Amino acid sequence: IWSPFSMDEEVDTRKINNSFLRDHNYATEADIISTVEFNSTGELLATGDQGGRVVVFQREQESKNQPHRRGEYNVYSTFQSHEPEFDYLKSLEIEEKINKIRWLPQQNAAYFLLSTNDKTVKLWKISERDKRPEGYNLKDEEGRIRDPTTITTLRVPVLRPMDLMVEATPRRIFSNAHTYHINSISVNSDNETYMSTDDLRINLWNLEITNRSFNIVDIKPANMEELTEVITAAEFHPNQCNTFVYSSSKGSIRLCDMRTSALCDNHSKLFEEPEDPSNRSFFSEIISSISDVKFSHSGRYLMTRDYLTVKVWDINMESKPLETYQVHDYLRSKLCSLYENDCIFDKFECVWNGTDSVLMTGSYNNFFRMFDRNTKRDVTLEASRENSKPRAILKPRKVCVGGKRRKDEISVDSLDFSKKILHTAWHPNENIIAVAATNNLYIFQDKVN
Repeated sequence: IWSPFSMDEEVDTRKINNSFLRDHNYATEADIISTVEFNSTGELLATGDQGGRVVVFQREQESKNQPHRRGEYNVYSTFQSHEPEFDYLKSLEIEEKINKIRWLPQQNAAYFLLSTNDKTVKLWKISERDKRPEGYNLKDEEGRIRDPTTITTLRVPVLRPMDLMVEATPRRIFSNAHTYHINSISVNSDNETYMSTDDLRINLWNLEITNRSFNIVDIKPANMEELTEVITAAEFHPNQCNTFVYSSSKGSIRLCDMRTSALCDNHSKLFEEPEDPSNRSFFSEIISSISDVKFSHSGRYLMTRDYLTVKVWDINMESKPLETYQVHDYLRSKLCSLYENDCIFDKFECVWNGTDSVLMTGSYNNFFRMFDRNTKRDVTLEASRENSKPRAILKPRKVCVGGKRRKDEISVDSLDFSKKILHTAWHPNENIIAVAATNNLYIFQDKVN
């Protein structure tokens, strides 16, 4: 049973920075959330939007007055990660939209995250400051340089308490390595390297070195007219630093081992399901394109999302998926109109829960789906302002395909395809989920007594 947190963060945003306040009546395209990611402890939740901004939410500590009420997420830091740029050589605009955010494991009091737009990856440090130095010798209290002739005594600077300030500073900028648009970044389990992936290439970076990266996958044909597939997503194995996977627009997943050779164009394993000839149609190739691939936390399984299904693969079995879940099979008859309005090209993401027993992915009409791998039960829930009163329980939704519609069902013809849930995240240890519905972020938790 899922219920929303109270959305107090909207009030808190006013306290933090009025220019980042998102008025839902005047939401612009820049406010559309483009990525959501919990950090490794689940204490922080980052969102990126099409305006190049990153908003970090922090979980409030449990209060002694209300020990049963778990902490809510409030705005912790907001910063402009990327700005719009222009490539003068290619006469191309580079938009500021944040494509992906990935947290680095915490090593000290500060937090680090990687954020990327189409071309540039940045490493951000988010740190707290609650003291300020006073009593400089060469500067006055306003920071102006003093005339050396007026300095007659030597002072020892002291640290004075001040209001808590959260600062975000860019520590590294990794640029000029991608000809095509970056679609994913993934931090390696060695905590020293990460990879960035575009449509045709995957590059391996050291987190300390910005002027050099190694190309580990290159599927660009010598003649671009022979191009038949592109890379859609890539991810490192959660605990084997030499292993990674990448998915393609042709519905295949390739697992590569960096120990075999410097360039991993030859994969170690290929996961691909042969197509059922009876289901062949004009749209077959489009809907088989994989929009997301995720290793399970254990590293034993892979989850992939294509347009209509979520599949779970066993790393040790390449021939066919272990499990296949229908996300919105009722859209199979609507593919023609979804092609005309370009929705068929939407890239839905998928996530595991902390124990790898439940999968979650988005759909249209602000619906999102959950599949329990053990009980084989599934549920459709809706993230909308109307039915997300704080502490209220979410009611399962049902879509009626044809025939007589029951009172609580929604007809497939009345689904709103402009309201889509592409980006979701699941807390690493608890049943808390974050769901991005256009310009709104919903945080739900399973019901606490």
